[in-house]
Amino acid sequence: MPHDHASHDDPHALLPSDPALRVKALETLLTKKGLIDPAALDEIIDTYENKIGPRNGARVVARAWSNPAFHDALMKDATSVVADLGFYGRQGEHMVAVENTDTVHNMVVCTLCSCYPWPLLGIPPGWYKSDAYRARVVREPRKVLAEFGVVLPNDTAVRVWDSTAEMRYLVIPQRPAGTEGMDEEALMALVSRDSMIGTGLAGQP
Repeated sequence: MPHDHASHDDPHALLPSDPALRVKALETLLTKKGLIDPAALDEIIDTYENKIGPRNGARVVARAWSNPAFHDALMKDATSVVADLGFYGRQGEHMVAVENTDTVHNMVVCTLCSCYPWPLLGIPPGWYKSDAYRARVVREPRKVLAEFGVVLPNDTAVRVWDSTAEMRYLVIPQRPAGTEGMDEEALMALVSRDSMIGTGLAGQP
């Protein structure tokens, strides 16, 4: 006979309604049952959040900085260029590269949900998915940038790109001065995830 409520023995009955707390509670239950190793889970999350994704995007940026032919091809057809490097798949099917210059600073948002180029940047940060960022960045981009520590000259225009299921964007930050002669690996170290969203700048050598 069906019931209108969950059994007290059902693990889902123990999960709180808040998504973050639900995740933590579920992780605790699975750990107690010996089904997952928390240390291994942390390593997987760290890999996708900080290593695989952002490093892929950083490689694309570093190559664009140092290889004019690659740069031109990337700006013309980013989807094909990054796919040729092996960076493709779900959430990365339709890519557009936009380049920061002395006169234009680009930043990316998804106003409807949290569309994001996972193959290039990894797991989206929590703030990217927040209602506050999604609403404010289109209304007051300079103020949002300032909160990230990015203060631009008054004559630099700010252009906000709205990601969708059909189109995702990669910001090519400006190459820092004094990096002439640096190889691709060294240049990659200057490229952060935030600089490829547009909420940060490339690091200094």
